[in-house]
Amino acid sequence: MKFEESSSIELKETYVSDIKKEVVAFANTKGGTIYIGISDNGSVIGVETPDEVMLQAGNAVRDAIKPDVTLFVDYKIETIENKKVIRISVQRGVDRPYYLADKGLKPSGVYVRQGSASVPASEDAIRQMIKETDGDTYEKVRSFNQDLAFEYMAKEMNKRGLEFGSVQMTTLGIIGDDGLYTNLGLLLSDQCVHSIKIAYFEGAGKNVFKDRREFHGSLLKQLSEAYEYIDLLNRTKATFSGLERIDTRDYPLEAIREALLNSIVHREYSFSGSTLINVYDDRIEFTSLGGLVPGLSIEAILLGVSQSRNEKLANFFYRLRLIEAYGTGITKILSSYKDNEAQPSIKATDGAFQVVLPNLNYLADSSINKNSPGRILNVNSSNPQFQTIMNAVMNQGSITRNQTQSILGVGQTRALKILNEMVEAKLIVPIGKGKNTEYRLYESYQ
Repeated sequence: MKFEESSSIELKETYVSDIKKEVVAFANTKGGTIYIGISDNGSVIGVETPDEVMLQAGNAVRDAIKPDVTLFVDYKIETIENKKVIRISVQRGVDRPYYLADKGLKPSGVYVRQGSASVPASEDAIRQMIKETDGDTYEKVRSFNQDLAFEYMAKEMNKRGLEFGSVQMTTLGIIGDDGLYTNLGLLLSDQCVHSIKIAYFEGAGKNVFKDRREFHGSLLKQLSEAYEYIDLLNRTKATFSGLERIDTRDYPLEAIREALLNSIVHREYSFSGSTLINVYDDRIEFTSLGGLVPGLSIEAILLGVSQSRNEKLANFFYRLRLIEAYGTGITKILSSYKDNEAQPSIKATDGAFQVVLPNLNYLADSSINKNSPGRILNVNSSNPQFQTIMNAVMNQGSITRNQTQSILGVGQTRALKILNEMVEAKLIVPIGKGKNTEYRLYESYQ
């Protein structure tokens, strides 16, 4: 019988400690067989103490590889050319990626079979194996970084009188069933790779920066620090009615709080970009990655319907009493602007979701021209779709049918119907023809 190394066969003349690397590679790829007692050139050398060697190999595989791969490894003593040889059969595992416990879940610890060699897996290959094993739900997938600390989170839990240990971490989903940290754990850890960027502009455009900040660390830390910074920018205007002084903040505190929470809890974290918050003289824009959850529309959101993209993250924020219940955030934002001419607007595209809060004091100032880019009209409050489109037109200067579809989350026919109704109501006017038609404010609103 001729033995030769290949993508599924590894030959070892004697037992060596790196045999566990070969087991990891086979378990992560398509499986294979390791022979101990056969040299690289295929010559059968044999093993003098096969029982002892087989026990040694079994202990190494059991103790040095994670997750547990023992169910997919079989050991046998075979007689070949009158010599005793150890045959180790390895099946492709179901909990990939397998890795060397002392190296961790990184290329130096994760191996795959490439030709007749076992080589370190690339970071992309490791991520793909994790995705195939754990599924597409980002927060439930094993974190690529397992060296996590939770100092800030522990402080916040303690502040609220909540216990925080391995049992609680498993219950919350920070630690998965395999005993490893999940991406939810990564988000709440001090090593969170995502951030919140806040840009403060002069005027109503992006021409001149006044200040910019970026917040890192646990999402809980980012939430706290971002809110504190926005609160500093949320100025107070004093007016008097007789002897009574009336203080009005630029933005309702509840609206800022809910918009910030929404941008953190419901964004798509499989994208690496930051959550963006732009502060202008006349408005604040909260933009988070991910767009609407499939099956959800702007209309449904305005009705208070919610479908969480990050269910475990939302449950954790609920446990900390940072949010009350699903679907109330947008409703609270709208309610905080009740009876005001200025109204928030909600925009959604395939890859982003945005909440725009108008500055109440800016719009109340009689010296501000009513055509300022931040002005938002309260038009036909009985039809929230009209209001949303008018807000977009006021902010952008015009709107197209495609943009209307994205903002409202409706199809082409419905978008055209809404736009035509607004044209008939003399709210907007079409400019151009066909698919490139732009809709601008009707003359009486200019």
